[in-house]
Amino acid sequence: MVRISEDLIRRRAEHNNGEIFSLEEVSLHQQDIERIEHIDKWCRDLKILYLQNNLIPKIGNVKQTFLNISVGTQLNACLQKLDLTVNFVGKLSSVESLKQNVLLRELYLVGNPCTEFHGYRQYVVSCLPQLQWLDGKEIRRGERIQALQELDAVRRHVLEQEAEYLEKREEQKISGLKETTEKLLSENQNGTHQNPESSSKAHTEDKEKEFWEKPCPFTPESRLEAHRHLEDKRRAKEKEREKPKTKTPRTLITADGRVLNINEPKLDFSLTEDENNCMRLEIHVYRHMDTSLLDVDVQPTYVRVTVKGKVFQLVLPAEVTPDSSTAQRSQTTGHLLLILPLAHGEIKPKKPIARPTSVTSKHNIKKGTRAAPGRELLEVDPGLAGSLANIVPKGKESSHKPLQLSQPHQCCVVEERPVSKDFVDDPEVPPLM
Repeated sequence: MVRISEDLIRRRAEHNNGEIFSLEEVSLHQQDIERIEHIDKWCRDLKILYLQNNLIPKIGNVKQTFLNISVGTQLNACLQKLDLTVNFVGKLSSVESLKQNVLLRELYLVGNPCTEFHGYRQYVVSCLPQLQWLDGKEIRRGERIQALQELDAVRRHVLEQEAEYLEKREEQKISGLKETTEKLLSENQNGTHQNPESSSKAHTEDKEKEFWEKPCPFTPESRLEAHRHLEDKRRAKEKEREKPKTKTPRTLITADGRVLNINEPKLDFSLTEDENNCMRLEIHVYRHMDTSLLDVDVQPTYVRVTVKGKVFQLVLPAEVTPDSSTAQRSQTTGHLLLILPLAHGEIKPKKPIARPTSVTSKHNIKKGTRAAPGRELLEVDPGLAGSLANIVPKGKESSHKPLQLSQPHQCCVVEERPVSKDFVDDPEVPPLM
């Protein structure tokens, strides 16, 4: 049972900035309310109250000028408009109790069983002389005069139909109670003999589909049964939410000791080497996340960073020294930078050394200069550099003369001659050597 509380009314008064003392309109529909209380004390200026689709058996403590309700049996004398659309009003003679509502101008009974009675409109018009509108249709003076003239005959006929309806309702109550009892017994038997493993999600869906597709008469019992079904379903969902979720722990290191690469927070990262024999791991952590939510664990072969409970683990390509490692957080981007000094290894040069394209001496080879792939180098003794002509074997004539080392030329003095005035320099003629 849901009770009307001050907190409930304040939450439904958002349009009035949460103030309830000056509230003039409030909607409390579909709240499973069974009793109207405290509203007349908390909301003294209330004029419009919506209570559709609730479980209210009677109306009390209400003195508003407009009332729109779902189920009502008792009314106050200050109403101007009453809406009882789609309810179970079958006792049409109960509308005579509205004669005390001298301010009542509009009445809606559409969708109720009483509207199917023969003479329904004439009976209501004649019983409520203050009424001006019935079911959205204006009551004219000629219609009211004719209804008053036929009131006795119409009332007798309405009372006969009302008695028949009440008898039918008694039968519906008995049959509904019988069906409910049988259903409860069958559910208890199924719950005792049913295997827990057989109750699966598919079975629940089939049961839900069968409940809503089963034909049933439109009675208060069927409506209450649907309400109880929805309430049980809501409670079952709440119990499932309250159960602690057992999350399967993620495997970080396999049974054979192999470390896995894991990126649960799905963060971007980069791993590079610098000139100081260190590896730099930059993780793009969220910019506005607090640093206390980060947990860094550096091991010789891998790095593990926990971000809000989610694990980021990366296997390193080389062994590092955890004791000398540092972690920094960027104040602009929020990225996490880990500087990991290498435990072993050499620095790889960034600029490659030019490879030789000619004969290389032993001296250059000893210094570590490597030959170009696919090319053979000839080693020559520096003392034999002047006798390269002996490489050609004797006895074989060749059109080419043997190589001879030339002596350096002595510089000669060139005398400058005066240039003639008629001399013209032709750019196509090469200069004299």
